[in-house]
Amino acid sequence: MVKPGRPGARGSKKGPTVGTGGHGRKALEGKGPTPKATDRSWHVAGKRKAAQERLEAARAKHGGGGKPGPKANRPKKDSDSELVTGRNSVVEALRAKIPASTLYLAARLEMDDRVKETLSIAQKRGIPIVEVMRPELDRMSGPDAVHQGVALKVPAYEYAHPLELLDEILERGQVPLLVALDGITDPRNLGAIVRSIAAFGGQGAIVPQRRSVGMTASAWKTSAGAAARVPVAMAGNLTTTLKELKARGVFVLGLDGGGSVSLPELTLATEPVVLVVGSEGKGLSRLVTETCDAVVSIPIESSTESLNAGIAVSVALYEVAKKRAE
Repeated sequence: MVKPGRPGARGSKKGPTVGTGGHGRKALEGKGPTPKATDRSWHVAGKRKAAQERLEAARAKHGGGGKPGPKANRPKKDSDSELVTGRNSVVEALRAKIPASTLYLAARLEMDDRVKETLSIAQKRGIPIVEVMRPELDRMSGPDAVHQGVALKVPAYEYAHPLELLDEILERGQVPLLVALDGITDPRNLGAIVRSIAAFGGQGAIVPQRRSVGMTASAWKTSAGAAARVPVAMAGNLTTTLKELKARGVFVLGLDGGGSVSLPELTLATEPVVLVVGSEGKGLSRLVTETCDAVVSIPIESSTESLNAGIAVSVALYEVAKKRAE
């Protein structure tokens, strides 16, 4: 007699049974090696890589070949615009027809001839005129700027190419007189040098692309508007540029207190010349000094005193201009 089982119980027999077939094996294996950051679309590095690929694709589409153009011809700016401040600087910039997007005037501004001319030119050119309170204009101009109640928003400065600048001077039938800056970082020095170049018949300045000052709003201000008339060129490598100018017949004269040639005895003043001035602390760099045809010193009465870059260039330009006029 068969023994009855429990209600609902299944019969079973010994022997092999059907397993899971390794259904959980995949979960135990893990997800494999972690992908690189640049391969993860949600990662910052991945987003940067994707943006770079889109940029290169756009350059290739527009004939850029995926590579940027020469850096020496680009404005040395971190932003797309600058504020030119001060009445002289603003009116000179407008006279030179430099593109401008906005003219800012302080509220209750005292009018003079420069402000009247500034308003007249801005209105004729259709430049928007915005009246702001002086504290706001102070904030826009920066702590070191003296705006005199007037500021002009202009595009970032467009630098010339040194050799193209030389070609333009020669095409006008002029004897080149240029000034190159070696390691100068104070924009006020550049502004003062540009102003002296305009005063003594020079045709332009050259600044290196790296470790050097550029044409900032502060330089514009110090130049008192002369930057609108005197072009500034940018050299990718100053030593290389000076050698290229020498190959074109331009004499390279360094300014240094220990120079072997005294400025009053300079015989090359009537020739095509580029004056090179270094920083107050370090002077001319070694490679630039080796490139110079002569190193010129400015005689001063006291051996303990020295001239800053702006004054040294001004004195040297005056002496060169005087010799050329003889």
